[in-house]
Amino acid sequence: MPKSIKIKLCWLLLCAVLACAGFMFAAVNPKFLHFALSLRLPTLCAILISAFAIGAASLVFQTLVQNNILTPCLLGMNSLYLLLHTVLVFTAGLGSFIVTNPTLAFGADLLLMALTAVFLYSYIFKKTRYNVLYVMLIGTVLTTFFTSLQNTLVRIMDPADYDALLNTLTASFSHVNSEILIAAPIVLLLTALWLRRDLQSLDAMSLGRSVAINLGINYDQTLRRLLLGVTLYIAVATALVGPLSFMGLITTNLARALLPTFRHTALISGSVLFGVLILAAGELLTEHIFVFAVPVSVFITVFGGAYFLYLILRTSGGRHA
Repeated sequence: MPKSIKIKLCWLLLCAVLACAGFMFAAVNPKFLHFALSLRLPTLCAILISAFAIGAASLVFQTLVQNNILTPCLLGMNSLYLLLHTVLVFTAGLGSFIVTNPTLAFGADLLLMALTAVFLYSYIFKKTRYNVLYVMLIGTVLTTFFTSLQNTLVRIMDPADYDALLNTLTASFSHVNSEILIAAPIVLLLTALWLRRDLQSLDAMSLGRSVAINLGINYDQTLRRLLLGVTLYIAVATALVGPLSFMGLITTNLARALLPTFRHTALISGSVLFGVLILAAGELLTEHIFVFAVPVSVFITVFGGAYFLYLILRTSGGRHA
């Protein structure tokens, strides 16, 4: 890794650490330091886990589809989460054991999202021969379809169930269950260990299918396994804190802009650190400036949408300039 890239990563790490420290210790009365840290530490853990899962998965996904403005969330992953979570509450009921138990609900969300997304998107990628334009169009259609079904269920749902459900459909880093914080990194770690050999092929796969095959990589099998890993990572992050639209788009493109390299070790690290920086700084503003009136997911959606339009305007012929 070039020295200039290492220096930039060190500066980015320092900024992320300062943002986390600011979130943990800002406006804390020394008399209540222990109490304040006990409330903020689970939130910080959720920020770190979500930033790692979304940043790494989004960058790997962009390499697989050979496009820097496409992320799993733009293919309907968030809408899929909203639909599945609504179906779970609608069918099982708000007072059912699977809904009231945070660990079991997390497992159900993770399993349903992983199975559905792998089935749908594996078929889509294979059917369209990884044509980015078709994939984006199908993703838009699926997003509309999932949203329509979710809205239909909401209209016929019991109002009391809907009020309670609404709180879980917006991304939040507050009141995260400690048992989930233990389960989520375990899933991420086991997935990374399972895919460690495939991840080493990302630099070659970024050169294209034909080049990767000539270098001895079993492209189709590697792609399918990595796609499953991406789905699991996004599912973990979404089931943990809720949908964070455009988060992966922001962090990956900022990392590519700051770190002009093809090495995925550096790019993934940069994407994760940008995620930590954005989420920690966002939570800091949300708590101390807006006093919890506006969740951090709203800022990410607004600025992420504007950034997405900016990237679209810079594209030429469907590829990033």
